[in-house]
Amino acid sequence: MPQTSRWGTVLVWLVVLASLVVALPNVLPRSLLDSLPDWVPARQVALGLDLSGGSRIVLKVERDDVARTRLQAATDAVAAQLRNANLAYTDLSGTGEDITFSLQDTAREATLPQVLAPLTGVVDRGRGGKAVSELRFLGTTDGQSRVALTPEGIDARLADAVADSIGVLERRLVELGVAAPRLGRQGADRIVVQVPGLYDSEQLKTVLGQGGAFSFRIVDMSTTVEQAVTGSPPAGSEVLYSAEDPPVATLVRRQPAVTTADIADATATTDTQNDAPVVDLVFTEDGARRFAEATKAVAGTTMAVVLDGSVIATPLIREAVTDGRMRLVADMTPEGAQDLALVLRAGALPASISVAEERTIGAGRGSDSIESMLVAGAVGTVIIIAFMVGFYGRFGVVASIAVVLNVVMIVAVLTATGLPLTLPGLAGIVLTIGMAVDSNVLIFERFREEAAAGRDFRQAIQLGFARAFGAIVDANITTLIAAIILLYLGSGAIRGFAVTLAIGIVTTLFTAFTLTRVMLEAWQRRRPRKRLPRGIKTAMFDHLSFRFMAARRYVFSVTAALSILTVVLFGLFGINLGIDFSGGSVIEVQAREGNANIGDIRARLDQLNLGDISVEPYGSPRDAVIRVQSRDGGENAEQTAVILIRDELDSAYELRRVEVVGPTVSETLTRSASIGVAISLLGILLYIWARYEWQFAAGAIVATLHDVILTIGLFVVTGMEFNLTSVAALLTIVGYSLNDTVIVYDRIRENLNRFPRMPLPILIDTAINQTLSRTVLTGATTLLALAALSLFGSDTIRPFAVVLMFGVAVATFSSIYVAGPVLILFRLKRARARARDMQGAA
Repeated sequence: MPQTSRWGTVLVWLVVLASLVVALPNVLPRSLLDSLPDWVPARQVALGLDLSGGSRIVLKVERDDVARTRLQAATDAVAAQLRNANLAYTDLSGTGEDITFSLQDTAREATLPQVLAPLTGVVDRGRGGKAVSELRFLGTTDGQSRVALTPEGIDARLADAVADSIGVLERRLVELGVAAPRLGRQGADRIVVQVPGLYDSEQLKTVLGQGGAFSFRIVDMSTTVEQAVTGSPPAGSEVLYSAEDPPVATLVRRQPAVTTADIADATATTDTQNDAPVVDLVFTEDGARRFAEATKAVAGTTMAVVLDGSVIATPLIREAVTDGRMRLVADMTPEGAQDLALVLRAGALPASISVAEERTIGAGRGSDSIESMLVAGAVGTVIIIAFMVGFYGRFGVVASIAVVLNVVMIVAVLTATGLPLTLPGLAGIVLTIGMAVDSNVLIFERFREEAAAGRDFRQAIQLGFARAFGAIVDANITTLIAAIILLYLGSGAIRGFAVTLAIGIVTTLFTAFTLTRVMLEAWQRRRPRKRLPRGIKTAMFDHLSFRFMAARRYVFSVTAALSILTVVLFGLFGINLGIDFSGGSVIEVQAREGNANIGDIRARLDQLNLGDISVEPYGSPRDAVIRVQSRDGGENAEQTAVILIRDELDSAYELRRVEVVGPTVSETLTRSASIGVAISLLGILLYIWARYEWQFAAGAIVATLHDVILTIGLFVVTGMEFNLTSVAALLTIVGYSLNDTVIVYDRIRENLNRFPRMPLPILIDTAINQTLSRTVLTGATTLLALAALSLFGSDTIRPFAVVLMFGVAVATFSSIYVAGPVLILFRLKRARARARDMQGAA
């Protein structure tokens, strides 16, 4: 491999300089950045909601409501089409997704396909959506004809409802004063709303979840309400109820006088006569005209004010309202009046929505997490630098500079792209610090081997980089595959972890193969030398000759027994699933004064009859965490539990974190997590299969499954909660395990070509001993970084670090005592010899 060209060197340092410039604003105070000229980069890393505080709310657009609305419109359209064709009909009704009717003249039933063709044909919906057929004529049986909504038509309407809802919700958040809200689609029927900063999550959910279907309806006086309730309402009318307890029924016309679309402005104020909160409405020009006609027709009687299907007021209309203004007086709190005015100004949602998931983090808790993670990162970095300098001397100094600049580049990429940095993302950076050392250790160990073979310093550098290249790329790509799949299938915290992990892998490859090399070449040009510098202490591993494979049968039998025992325990006792997979709520509270009284909290919550509730200490004596198991009743039941707990504890405790996962989301998360793990394993193993013989891929499968099973056993035995962060930890362990295994396999493959007659057990022992220094140093530095996370990280990230520490230790063990024996079991040597014999015969 030739030396780096002058222009290549300049380009490398320009990349480093650009990274420093882009990342620099993150360590400068905001006041200084505001005073800098506009051309100076002043952007800082966008913090995720778990660090800056805020709410992440997932809203679900109800498909059934979309179908119900579409069914009503389709029923009216079928009626109109039959009337236009002069076809008399009876018993026209819509139920579920079907419309049924009967023709009075049965002889004309054969003409129905032609009559309904304009409704059942393919319709171009616009908006860039594909043309679909929304209705299907199913034929006539025993005089009853059927028309059904098509699934693709409902899907198309659902997509339109989601798109329209995003616009309405965005206007509502802007009206509420939220700065830079982020809204996006998730799947077919969900909307993700991220609101940074400290806002009342209950008000957010109220403003976002309220349908806003507001209307003035004429009260039908043609019959009594009692007769309409017991019998059937007159044609064109319906019975609506108030939200009172007990509810009051009102018979109203279906056709509204005015709706939300006719309101030009709405302002919450206070009535000067009785100090009651009211909302002043201003109608559009067309709305004012129709409201004047309606109020003129009913002057002297009442009208019904309907909001989302409930009657909220029945004001007396003394005379026609001709000025296009109306004061709404209803039973409202001042906050309720403000929210109603906001909703009316922003517009109504096209379909009802429910809160499927909520994750709210208080700003104080986010700042505590940042502080603890920075301490953990600093301690881990200092320990790793001391470790590297102690073992590699001046090479360790070069590696330490590369690792620090690696972190700078990760921060620069996050700053430039605007990708948010989350708490698991910080953990990913700390983990990258430990894993990034691996590439430098591999390169430095290759330097020593080449120097031991008689190469001078310059040749050792060139050949060391060349021969370490394949192993490093293979090892990092395996982890990168897992990170990319996490990016696509993960959500929230997992995606934040995957972002920094993926960026860290790319920057590690850059710093290891370009930056480290440029620094070493500059060192050689400034101070030419023939031999490697003194101070490298890893030579202590050179004369080791452990017979690892001699004990393979005993060790392999023990690990197999442990794996089987784990599977049995998992089948008997299961695993403690967190709310991400089981549904429910987690609420972290902090006492406003003094310490948290766990017994008092438990006693107060038991009175709410919310089912299975656990209250445990969490972090400091002032903190406690409340867990509510998933309740029957869907998403609304989960939200009700949080509201009741908030009302009960609000006077004595501050809610620092609220996480609510409904049953629909938990099912989706379970499915996506399972698919993510499976696809990650498949993608990684296919890559190894393509790069090596099938025996190597099979060995990697067995070793990886061993690590995954034993890590799951840790959750089974300890009862630790298994959540989305645990999935991220599991996939990281998979990547690390394959990383370790690939390094050993790469050396085994190299020795197979160099020593074709050496017995396979001895050859594998030789390869493991040759890479033992790298295995020990990489495992030690990674464990040190994770130990810093475990000791100094926040309570949220500590279980993540503990799982990774266990997984790294198991993965290091399996790369020796599982991956190696499997090659002997699958007769790798004989397969290679047979292939050579066939090639020679050919």
